[in-house]
Amino acid sequence: MEPKKLLMIVNPRAGRNKSREPLFDAAAIFSRAGYLLSIHNTTARPGDAAETAAAAGGSYDVVVAVGGDGTLNEVVSGLMTLERPPLLGYLPQGSTNDFASSLHLPGRPAEAAETVASAAPRRLDVGCWSGRYFVYVASFGAFTRSSYTATQAAKNALGHFAYILEGMKDLSTLRPYRVRLTADGETLDGEYLFGAVCNSTSIGGLMKLEEDRVVLDDGKFELLLIPNPRTAADLQSLVVALLNQQYDSQGVVFRHVSAIHLETEEELPWSLDGEYAPSLPAVDIINRRQALEMLL
Repeated sequence: MEPKKLLMIVNPRAGRNKSREPLFDAAAIFSRAGYLLSIHNTTARPGDAAETAAAAGGSYDVVVAVGGDGTLNEVVSGLMTLERPPLLGYLPQGSTNDFASSLHLPGRPAEAAETVASAAPRRLDVGCWSGRYFVYVASFGAFTRSSYTATQAAKNALGHFAYILEGMKDLSTLRPYRVRLTADGETLDGEYLFGAVCNSTSIGGLMKLEEDRVVLDDGKFELLLIPNPRTAADLQSLVVALLNQQYDSQGVVFRHVSAIHLETEEELPWSLDGEYAPSLPAVDIINRRQALEMLL
């Protein structure tokens, strides 16, 4: 019987202030579990992890992303090009690790490796944003820019605080965006400060959703839209609702949807799992239900 093969795709820049030694422990755990191990260290060139996953992933039983949410996004994007993707594992090593929080994955590589080596596969939904894949969130508007403009050095050194600092820079340019959005037959036309289509309990390390409202394999996204407040009273109500995670409050739009079509005449850049996506006049977002199997 041939040994199972496992590929670790490692972003050596993610969480650079973290010791590399625990990754050797993780590799040893995979080896003891019976895997024939290969390791690929990504280069600084964007897309390297995705290209590696697409080119080599089909030859392995398991592909493990080692890095932050951006690394996981790239690995998933590569695997989604394969007719029969291998099992996916994740050793979170970034500064925020939103999706790892939703999955309750351990932050220590050795513990996460033990989980991957012993867990049963679980199917997960994957999002597709006009041909590009995302694992847990596609967002626009307020603070979206901070997810992809915070430097890697700042994220390594400051973690969540790096995103907050970048977000503060956006306060002076905080503005509503007019969009027309159709989600599972419902049409919404208005001005919004922020919008997110997500499959996670944590968004940008700043906003939280209750766990009982997020099911990772049900073919549904959680759609959250924050409207532009018209009065001081509207603003106060909005702030209270967000601070208390009251997403069913009047004004805040919260839905469970499987497909979204969004149109805008404005320049509306997006963030996909913290990675930049350019503005498009029309965007289609669909849920690829249970498209990947992950060891959790």
